[in-house]
Order: sequence, then C-alpha cells, then structure tokens
Amino acid sequence: MENGDCKVSVMNANPTDDFAEKLWSAKIASRSELKTPADWNALRFAANFDISQASVKDNVSRIDAAQVSCDEFIQKYESTYTPVVIRNAQKNWPAVTAWTPKELMEKYGHERFKVGEDDDGYSVRFKMDHYLRYYANTDDDSPLYIFDSSFVERTGENGLVKDYTIPEYFADDLFNYAERKRRPPYRWFVMGPARSGTGIHIDPLGTSAWNALVHGYKRWCLLPTCVPKDLLKVSRMDAPRQTNEAVSWFQYAYPKTQRPDWPAQYRALEILQHPGETVFVPGGWWHVVVNLTDTVAVTQNFASVINFPIVWHKTARGRPKLARQWYKTLQECRPEIAAIADQVDLSSNTGVQSDDSSSCSSSSSSSSSSSSSESDGETEREPPRKGGMMSKRSRDSPDSGQGSLDYNGNHAKRTKESVL
Repeated sequence: MENGDCKVSVMNANPTDDFAEKLWSAKIASRSELKTPADWNALRFAANFDISQASVKDNVSRIDAAQVSCDEFIQKYESTYTPVVIRNAQKNWPAVTAWTPKELMEKYGHERFKVGEDDDGYSVRFKMDHYLRYYANTDDDSPLYIFDSSFVERTGENGLVKDYTIPEYFADDLFNYAERKRRPPYRWFVMGPARSGTGIHIDPLGTSAWNALVHGYKRWCLLPTCVPKDLLKVSRMDAPRQTNEAVSWFQYAYPKTQRPDWPAQYRALEILQHPGETVFVPGGWWHVVVNLTDTVAVTQNFASVINFPIVWHKTARGRPKLARQWYKTLQECRPEIAAIADQVDLSSNTGVQSDDSSSCSSSSSSSSSSSSSESDGETEREPPRKGGMMSKRSRDSPDSGQGSLDYNGNHAKRTKESVL
C-alpha cells in the first residue's frame, strides 16, 4: 500500500470524480479546521514520519495465553495494573481471513462505517468501498480512521462480531449487567492506514481495555496515571492544527519522554504490536497508538472484579442513573459485587485519572475522553461539560443512522438524545 513516490493523493484526483467529492465531504465534516486539501498533508508526515518497526523500543512483557492461567494473569498483571502483550489469544479467529480488504469489500462494501464527527458531535460515516480506496492511496498526515462502536448494529449478529471471541482473561465484564441503552460504548471495529491512530488519552470511567490486532503493526506508548496532562500536550507551535493527532504526538511530544530530565516515575512504556497480539491496557494508563502499516483490529473496554471499585466510584459520581440501574441488577445477579459497591467511599480520591481528567481527539479515531466516549483501547475523547457530560454527542456514541452525517455530506434526520 505504501509505495513512496508512486503514491497518489486521492485529493489530486479529477475534481469531477464522485469518489473525490464524497471523500472531501467526509473530511471537511470530520475536521473542519483543515480547510483545504493541502492542509491535510501540510506537515509532510507521509515523507518524514518514521514508520519503521526499528523506531519502537518495545519494552513491555509478553505472555502466552496458552500457558498463563486466568488466576495467574489476574495476580501478575490485572491486580497490579501492569500492561502486557498477550500472544495466542486470537487462535482460530475467523477475522484472520474475514478481515482482509478483499473480504471486507465483498461483504461490507456498501456499509457505512464511522470515520469521525462533525462540529456538532454527529457521526460522519463513509462507505467501506470508498474507504478502502482512500486507505490504499492516502498521503494525509493523519488519515481518516474507522473507529466504529455500532458495527454490531450495522453488520448484524452474524457479521463482524462473529469473527472474534473475547479473550478468556476479559470474559467476565461486569458492565454486561448494566442496562444496554445506558451502557457507554465499549467495543469498536478499528481500521486504518499508516499514520492514522488514537491521540493520547485515558479510558473512560476507570475501565481497562484490550486491543486485538488482526492485521498490520501498531506503535504504542503508555504512561502512568500520575503523569500530569500538561506534560503530554503537543504545542500549537509544532502542529497548529494537528495537536491532538497520534502521529503529531509521536513526532513532537514523545521525544520529551526520552530526555534525561524526564522524571523516572513517569517512565514511558512502548509496544510494537504484531499481528495476532493483544494488548492489555489497565485502567488509568495514558496511551497513544499510531499505525505503522495498514491495520485492522477490534478493541473493548471492560469492568472486572479487579477494577470494579474504581469503575464504580467514577460511575456512581459521574453517571448516577446508570449506577442506580447497574447496582440493582448486580444485587440480583452478582450480590458479591454489589457488596463491594457498598464499601466504596465515593468522597475519596481513587488516585486514578480517567475520562474527565484527560482530553484528546483524533481524526483517526475521533475519540474523546468523556465517560461516554469510545476507547481505542486504542481508545478513541473530548472535553466534558460540568458533571462529566459532554458539550456535544460522544465522538463514538452508538447510533443507527439518526444524527449521523453520511458520505455525501447530507445530514440525516437528527434526534435529540442524551449523551451516554
């Protein structure tokens, strides 16, 4: 897909080309600050951003799912909030053969997937066949990125969701006991070319995440929850209109974390994620992800017995209606977990940053850090309003077409709804 000087920018295509018009509609809707085609590659990252695997220090441990039991995983990694890369957690996944460009085109070519949000917070969707054409030829600095939380609703229970299985370590997701319509978005189909990615963020409500890479290579950087947000910002002097992009972060902010004067307690972890590997991101960790090649992945956020006290604390304070319903169901189905909720001191500080303390977005993921946003685990975030609610709809809130902007740039009929 990456062919150096042979690569052609789709925006240099014939202006009468229907595809180019639809692509520009999606681009300008997703990122109105980039007002001309030239703005999309003004930083020339296609030529000067290092996407080599050698650029990654890769200093996070790896384990084999076939050799590490659930109890051992909890003891060594989940309970200690230690990031880890898991091998052999994707064995026998149909996604390996079903999620190739050829198969995706044949099965879902006319389905629309979310590639961003407009300035009012409504989803911008683009047909898969058009996206694949863009994906193969873009020289944008930070390309559009499919990061779709409603892929199950759109492709059906026999669609993409049938192509993977939740790894055993993460099967007991306590948010499964929350009312479906109130549960924040938690699973995403993720697809993008080199340089697309997810800006720096912390996942919502103290949840942890797993990210299973089916095809391609991703570069990760993770930093402890204690790192002040201001230390992780990209300066507007460096990237005036690209401060929230993953590629900008690695180009301009990452070098700060490697300097001798960077505090030892803020030490950065790095991962070169290979096809077939699954990354575990404990709640509270800052993380940023950039694709080094064309990639396809699936990611989910979850609440477990281990992280429940923190997740409950943040949910009860920030999402009281969700918390009340969730607690009632837990009392009936998992009374031992409801008992843990009873012991959580909601007036105390958890010591773990999350959604309302982080702020990032990405044209790639169009994610936000509100309690209602998506995770990219690669996790896809946005400044919340007072009380933890957002000033506009969550960047990857699930919808069924209402309130979204289609690839032609035409607004579908919008419905007023609460931010989840």
